[in-house]
Amino acid sequence: MAEAPLIILNIKMPGHLKISVGQYSDQGRKETNQDFYGIYIPKEPQLSSKGIAIALADGISSSDVSQIASEAAVTGFLEDYFCTSEAWSVKKSAQRVLLATNAWLHSQTLQSQYRYDKDRGYVCTFSAMIIKSTTAHIFHVGDTRIYQLRDNTLEQLTSDHRLWVSQNKSYLNRALGINPHLEIDYQALQVDKGDSFLFMTDGVYDYASAHFIINAIKEHGHDLDTAAKVVVDEAYEQGSPDNLTIQIVRVDELPDQDADEIYQQLTELPFPPILDARMVFDGYKIVREVHFSSRSHVYLAMDNETNTPVIIKTLSIDLRGDPAYLERFLMEDWIARRINSAYVLKPCAQTRKRNYLYIVTEFIDGQTLTQWLIDNPKPDLETVRGIVEQIAKGLRAFHRLEMLHQDLRPDNIMIDSTGTVKIIDFGSTRVAGLMEIASPIERNNLPGTAQYTAPEYFLGESGTTRSDMFSLGVITYQMLAGKLPYGTQVAKSRTRAAQKKLNYNSVLDDDREIPAWIDDVLRKAVHPDPYKRYEELSEFIYDLRHPNKTFLNKARPPLIERNPVAFWKGVSLILSIIVFALLIKLTNRGL
Repeated sequence: MAEAPLIILNIKMPGHLKISVGQYSDQGRKETNQDFYGIYIPKEPQLSSKGIAIALADGISSSDVSQIASEAAVTGFLEDYFCTSEAWSVKKSAQRVLLATNAWLHSQTLQSQYRYDKDRGYVCTFSAMIIKSTTAHIFHVGDTRIYQLRDNTLEQLTSDHRLWVSQNKSYLNRALGINPHLEIDYQALQVDKGDSFLFMTDGVYDYASAHFIINAIKEHGHDLDTAAKVVVDEAYEQGSPDNLTIQIVRVDELPDQDADEIYQQLTELPFPPILDARMVFDGYKIVREVHFSSRSHVYLAMDNETNTPVIIKTLSIDLRGDPAYLERFLMEDWIARRINSAYVLKPCAQTRKRNYLYIVTEFIDGQTLTQWLIDNPKPDLETVRGIVEQIAKGLRAFHRLEMLHQDLRPDNIMIDSTGTVKIIDFGSTRVAGLMEIASPIERNNLPGTAQYTAPEYFLGESGTTRSDMFSLGVITYQMLAGKLPYGTQVAKSRTRAAQKKLNYNSVLDDDREIPAWIDDVLRKAVHPDPYKRYEELSEFIYDLRHPNKTFLNKARPPLIERNPVAFWKGVSLILSIIVFALLIKLTNRGL
């Protein structure tokens, strides 16, 4: 019998999510059990941010080492998934782990005596589920199965990756370890209270009927381990020649929190008082107020312990009763601590107990890009490139963690005394991993500042990395032209039809030495349609410095494309002249 890495019964997770688990495995009529299975429940904070993981693998009969593959796949998944970034979505985290596992299994086969007979190598089928918040994420390769039991109906959620060549003969066409490249089935579904999920190998589901399984779970609902064993025994009695494994996971309760509960959890520390110069506050001496707005109060202070300048950010007094605002405020510190980039604002290490709710970051001795542009109204192209390249490096640090900044603008970019550019203010940042956690707090679906916000946000669509690309493109355009590519029309265009009519204003100017191909680069970066922008920031940065042959060789677009208004004005003028000429001709004939 394959021992599971961890078996938990009646697991209670914070927020009133409660599940019950039953598992059983037997080698059956075979000498070796090639199945392997497990469940892993982490402690907080990963319990909330990553969820719980269930996995089942089944080795193939033709291989003498596939039990090693099964064990490696399950244990590796249950361990490595929880080592991935909390900012990543479940899908990205799990797929990264499975791709790495597949590569390792495939390499083990290539280094063994089975390299020319992969059906005897390190190969197994695999099914897994991550239950995070109120969503179940399913990952599947092969012919192990996951079922959902709801309202006394057993529904198969996975598809068998098996090719039948005759009525009695088939073979796996997809499994872990077979090929260097892996295609993984993925789906996500909402979980309801009372749902049960069943993981089974073919030694069970081919021989135990759905009716028997449902009745066994109903009869032994108080002891799912017994229910699992009853099902396995039934499959064995019905003549199953294979290993037999089943896992039963029942959702007993789901998180049920209201905004007030969340608010109380977020505000365990009291709000700080209004800070004044020379005040000593939690080990800091306030020097002066740096910025004051309806969203936050920012102060320059000295850390009395290290004698270094820092920035302290506190909540706006007017918005302290707003849970959504409070959540975004606290997220800034969470995000900053997970990004390691020289081009992103760095938080200060917390070396002593805090008595109030606030954020402490490094002090940047410099100015915002907004002020820099006032001081340098006509920067040369090379200077602009240098600044934009640094901003892009900071953005890539966000994107690698599946984060979107969503509020990139000159006010949120600092340039220090050495010329280093840093992205600041993460109040609108979207974190894929955290968006998967159900929350009663209503989140703002239109982030950022209108002039720099990508058009797709105004259609109610979710942003992508290309949305941050749009904002960076607008900033680049503004640095070169001193204006915006579409003026103020983007925020007013809230339908696709209106966005198609947006007229890009050329960055080229008789007073500036800007190559014509740069205009094409910017036009593409700020295109209203996200799918017509650059796919990657690196492409935009490269084209900003290297003339793209596509732009150099293209014919000049017709006037109707470059300036439709001017085109139709010209047509109208020509028609007016023709009509006027005809009238004169007719008048002369009449005379």
